[in-house]
Amino acid sequence: MSQIQDYPSLFSLAGKTAVVTGGSRGLGLHAATGLTLAGCAKLIITSRNASACADAVKSLQSLSTGATTLSLPADLSSPSEVERFVKELAAVTDGKVDILIANAGAVWGEAFDRHSDAAFDKVMNLNVRSVFNLIRLCTPLLERAAKQSGQKARVVTVGSTVGLNIGAIGEHGMYGYAASKAAVLHLTKHLAVELGPRGILLNAIAPGVFPSKMTKGMIALAGGEEDMGKGSPDGRIGKPEDIVGSIVFLCSRAGEHVNGAVLPIDGGKHVVPSTVKL
Repeated sequence: MSQIQDYPSLFSLAGKTAVVTGGSRGLGLHAATGLTLAGCAKLIITSRNASACADAVKSLQSLSTGATTLSLPADLSSPSEVERFVKELAAVTDGKVDILIANAGAVWGEAFDRHSDAAFDKVMNLNVRSVFNLIRLCTPLLERAAKQSGQKARVVTVGSTVGLNIGAIGEHGMYGYAASKAAVLHLTKHLAVELGPRGILLNAIAPGVFPSKMTKGMIALAGGEEDMGKGSPDGRIGKPEDIVGSIVFLCSRAGEHVNGAVLPIDGGKHVVPSTVKL
């Protein structure tokens, strides 16, 4: 039987530099927390709201891991802002990034006949175009980190299970959002093939419902967290630990042979036929 090399460090991110977009709250903050607890030496978070970023930095610093945590607020929906952010990022990371979590995104729910072009454009722009631009401009930083460390750099994009199957329709239809998340998942697969030979692994997570500011209204319409969880085979909605565990796995040595994958995090709800009532 072959021996596992250095098992105690299999899920360690000791010494790594990580970036989380949309990292001031929700799934982004869960991801940032997991990266910090797993040993990252430097963590940079960004969102449009500077004060929210500052609050998130304080929260992460309270974990007392010794990591350097920085805030670089930016509106990544703007290509020029993506360029500015990456330039500032290069300056504070010595030009190398080991881990990039592309989480920033927007959601929109509205009836089909009222679903405006502006709403569709907003979610496609932030959820797809900005993700592509961010990864493209960060690639030199990721390549440099991989070359210097001798380990693969990682990019994790954040899709959604509505990019795998049918999300909300009707009065709160998620038409543009669902299309954007399907696009992110397919983009990730393309970039995994493009960047794998350059020392960068790309994978996507596809979360189901997690409590957050973005999903608060949806959960309320479903009758609350407990009622919404009944639609999943494991009987619940997501917890912060579910995001933490998935992100740490994909970014650590444990996930070093995983590339171009989409990891649903919804307790199996995405595979339940719509005709089956749990």
